[in-house]
Amino acid sequence: MPLFTRCGISIAPRSNSPKRCRGWLRRLLTRSWLRPFEEHLKQTKGHVERLEKAFKRLDASTRGEKCKAMEGLIEEGKSTLELDADDMVRDALLIGVAQKVEHYEIAGYGTARTFAQRLGEDNIASLLEETLEEESETDRKLTQIAESAVNPDAENQND
Repeated sequence: MPLFTRCGISIAPRSNSPKRCRGWLRRLLTRSWLRPFEEHLKQTKGHVERLEKAFKRLDASTRGEKCKAMEGLIEEGKSTLELDADDMVRDALLIGVAQKVEHYEIAGYGTARTFAQRLGEDNIASLLEETLEEESETDRKLTQIAESAVNPDAENQND
């Protein structure tokens, strides 16, 4: 069980990361084409609840070490927000940072889900799969937004 809980513990702090990166997320949410991302921020509460259920089932603590990788991504978002760049260029870069966060979470949840499956913890694997699907859907939405609106506009303003 330590392998699974170690993986899960590294996910738990990341699931609360929107609270720590509100500044640059708020910037993204001011753009009408990024309203779908707001839904994902609401889903994060469900992610935390699912993790709590999984840890309770394992009789394990949800407390863990600070995730240095996620802290780095949050800092990257903050520094991107402060860049001296055109709004659309900055927005394109912020979407890129948001996708890095999603990819990191996808890797963590996917690993934890696989460990749960291998350990015969099918209920926990199912909880993690649900979160994994939501993270993946958010990544797809961000890609669609970037490719259809933000990146072309940023490219035009960067000429």
